[in-house]
Amino acid sequence: MNWGTELWDQYDNLAAHTHKGIEFLDKYGNFVKDRCAIELEYAGKLRRLVKNYQPKRKEEDEYQYTACKAFRQLLQELGDFAGQREVVAENLQSNVVRELHLLAKELREERKQHLNEGSKQMAVLGTAVGSLERARRSYERAARESERALEAFQRADADFNLSRAEVEKQKTNMKLRSQACEDAKQEYMDQLRKTNEAQRQHYEQRLPHVFKQLQDLDEKRIKNIKNFMLSSVDVERKVFPIIIQCLDGMEHAAKSINEKEDTQLVIERYKSGFVPPEDFRFEAATGADATDAPAAHATHNHLTAARGTVSGNRIKKRGGLLSIFSSNKNNMSMDGKEDYSDLPPNQKKKKLQAKVHELTKQVGQEQAAMEGLMKMKGVYETNPTLGDPMTVEGQLNECCDKLKKLRAQLRKYEELLTEANNQVCAPPLHPAARTNGAAPTQATSIGSNSESLSRSASESSVSTGTGCTGTGTGPGVGGGSCTGGRAAGGSPESGLGGELAAAHADHTNGDHDDNDHDPDHDFYGDYYYEADLQPLGYCKALYAFEANGTGSTMRMECGEQLLVLETDAGDGWTRVRRSNTSEEGFVPTTYIATTLYADAHH
Repeated sequence: MNWGTELWDQYDNLAAHTHKGIEFLDKYGNFVKDRCAIELEYAGKLRRLVKNYQPKRKEEDEYQYTACKAFRQLLQELGDFAGQREVVAENLQSNVVRELHLLAKELREERKQHLNEGSKQMAVLGTAVGSLERARRSYERAARESERALEAFQRADADFNLSRAEVEKQKTNMKLRSQACEDAKQEYMDQLRKTNEAQRQHYEQRLPHVFKQLQDLDEKRIKNIKNFMLSSVDVERKVFPIIIQCLDGMEHAAKSINEKEDTQLVIERYKSGFVPPEDFRFEAATGADATDAPAAHATHNHLTAARGTVSGNRIKKRGGLLSIFSSNKNNMSMDGKEDYSDLPPNQKKKKLQAKVHELTKQVGQEQAAMEGLMKMKGVYETNPTLGDPMTVEGQLNECCDKLKKLRAQLRKYEELLTEANNQVCAPPLHPAARTNGAAPTQATSIGSNSESLSRSASESSVSTGTGCTGTGTGPGVGGGSCTGGRAAGGSPESGLGGELAAAHADHTNGDHDDNDHDPDHDFYGDYYYEADLQPLGYCKALYAFEANGTGSTMRMECGEQLLVLETDAGDGWTRVRRSNTSEEGFVPTTYIATTLYADAHH
């Protein structure tokens, strides 16, 4: 189908149609441009979402669980997914929007040229038609004048009153008018032939050529819209394999979640390694002996020890100890002692294992560096032109010194790890065995673990050639006097004391737990009150200890005698009272030798 043939008389409509077509091309271009903006905005929001939910540094410990690892992997895959949306936007911008803009500009220029050519051809035809119309009017006018001249001659010829000269005059005028009419007729016929020829050329060749060019232009526009749409689809289809990989990665991350593994990790993370407390013993009602009174309250005091700590008679509730997604600085702190003796046995073992692994890796790296330096030195000695062997000597000495220090540290921590393994793996004492004799019974709460720690502390003191009365060190303390076993104002970083310090800080900051209530006590805020506890026994301080300043712990001097109010509930802390001042608080169980009244009777 040809516009020149079928639409020979629709020049104005074709001009309007091609204009609307190019406007539609612009409209499609704006659509793709807006879509690019949406894709970029979507990708940007996805990236911000991924960034906002990335684990913070303080949350890194929580991301050992499979669910947390899967979430991190999902975030990574979502970030890659956002990257593919950016690729779609960039390719649409370069392959469609830019090309479409250039095409629209080109089509406008072509259309303008074609319409100018069409206007020119229309003007040529109009000129021919105008000349024909003027020739026709001249011919009609000449014919009328010729006819009037003929009539005048006929009247003069019939009128006998007129002279011969007058008749000849009319005859001459008639002939002139007749000749003028013939000339006008001939001119009209010539112009008619020319105009018809011009009209045939216009409608059969010139205007169809212009219309064909406009038709080609419109078909080019339509074809390119088709190609742009296909290109848009192709741009998105090309990223589908990667998007599918991202979705597969998300699916794989979700399937990698293992509830059994996570619950086992909770055990590994929070297990203290302490031995559960011994069974409660039956106390015969033989009288109100002063030494039996503490035993009569043993059950009440033991349960109180598991609840919280006290400042005076006001006891702070414990909360969040087993929360998976809370920050537990007590069991996992890296700010404690160098040998991790302030941590529970199992946590101490884990820290020592990590330290041994780290030191082993560092030793391997230094050994590799030393081997490389030795090879370099050998090459220099063989071929002095390559370098001076003495330039490597200093580096070798430095590397050797560093390697010696690392190996010494590694041996130290391997020994500590062996000792920690023995503590964790030591079987708990039988209740009957734990009640024999009147020796100090800090083993009543932590079994053989505290004995090993105390023995380690004693060996440390002997190795320095000093005792507790001199400048010996407590368990895990690097140096200082006997009264400096803990840094002044330092907070115990494991077990109950640190938890209570954090709880006290939470209360100070206005944080309350309205859901944790004990119906056995009257509450005011986060505290409850109870009567003074009766002593369960006494203890002797093996090492000095400085309180953390929060009111939950109590300082003590090396060799000081204290009353035991609550035994170790498995968290590494024992509640004591200073008899002369009635001051109460918690001290590390491993820092004291305990004798309970019930054990003394047996």
